[in-house]
Amino acid sequence: MPMADTAQETWITGVGVVSCLGEGPQAHWQALHAPPPPANLTTWPPFAVHPLVALDIDKQVPKKGDQRQMEAWQRIGTYAAGLALESAGIKGNADILARTDMIISASGGERDTTVDTQILSELRASERPEVLLNERLMNDLRPTLFLSQLSNLLAGNISIVHGVTGSSRTFMGEESAGVDAVRVAQARIAAGQSKIALIGGATSADHVSMLLLLIMGRHVWRGALKPFWERAAAGGGMAFGSLGAFLVLEEKQHAMARGAKPFARICAVLSRRAKRVPGAIEAVLDELWEEISPRLQTQGLAVLSGATGIEPVTTEERTFLATRGVVTRATGAHLGHAVEPQFPMNVALGAIALQQGSLFPSFDTSGFERAMDAPLRQVVVTSIGHLRGEGLALIEAVG
Repeated sequence: MPMADTAQETWITGVGVVSCLGEGPQAHWQALHAPPPPANLTTWPPFAVHPLVALDIDKQVPKKGDQRQMEAWQRIGTYAAGLALESAGIKGNADILARTDMIISASGGERDTTVDTQILSELRASERPEVLLNERLMNDLRPTLFLSQLSNLLAGNISIVHGVTGSSRTFMGEESAGVDAVRVAQARIAAGQSKIALIGGATSADHVSMLLLLIMGRHVWRGALKPFWERAAAGGGMAFGSLGAFLVLEEKQHAMARGAKPFARICAVLSRRAKRVPGAIEAVLDELWEEISPRLQTQGLAVLSGATGIEPVTTEERTFLATRGVVTRATGAHLGHAVEPQFPMNVALGAIALQQGSLFPSFDTSGFERAMDAPLRQVVVTSIGHLRGEGLALIEAVG
């Protein structure tokens, strides 16, 4: 995707974030100035997860009936979307919301684990397991391809609760879904096909079926967490995290006409898919970096790495960033990793830092991350998927 020209540049005018660090931009900014919080090792021992802070769901989803028909990841996402709309100053504005496009990055939804467990237990004792399975599929499980909640239900609930009724798209595809949600929204605004869009996603660390998949893939860290860049020596691994992250992206002139103030501008969003062979991650990062290099400044540049902690790709990203000599922060040290919404969250954190004009401090003890004294003007956000999919965004301060 080429750089957006100045006539139709993309501003970030709303940020809605919830995670283990708190609720909203200010809470996250303050929490990033403190040491990373400890992971939860008691709910799913010995696996490390970062739980969500307690939310008063009523503030963003006032109807109990709406809340009851949502699973946890949908409540988290609908809540974060409401925060983003409030941040942008368009919550409750029916005229703008009717024209607001929506792009969601989502997983396959949450399974009914109680029913799953019952079926598996009964199949072992059944003399005709195929008949039993067919009966239970017809009568007990949700009638969807995934036998779980459909991924586009989050978009539907945001439309119902918040009245966002422009065009709607839901992307699946792990970390790449989050990259493409930002990329497509920015591309549509740059091309004049959209004036304002709500984008983002959500993940619940208590999503048992997803956690099981990650554990079976040997992607989840076991035991007490080590400092992020020091986990490679112990084989690496992610700390699965609950979070919701939504952004309001808006065409510059549209935002100015209604008096909206930007957090930052998005200059480019790039997406690739590299093979998982030695050297491939460094090669694709080099390709992406070269594409944005004409716009990079020599001062005031930092990287927010979306590295998962999984090896060897985390070390390969670290090696690449070391050759560029750019001040880096791994947000996974504070948040854990949430797969689909991780990239929107990191873009949001970059936008918050750019609005503040400075980079948050590092608590890294490996010697890789270093202090940044210069005012922050540009942020490169990286995303290397836990299994596949790479991406990069360049965002910068406005004014």
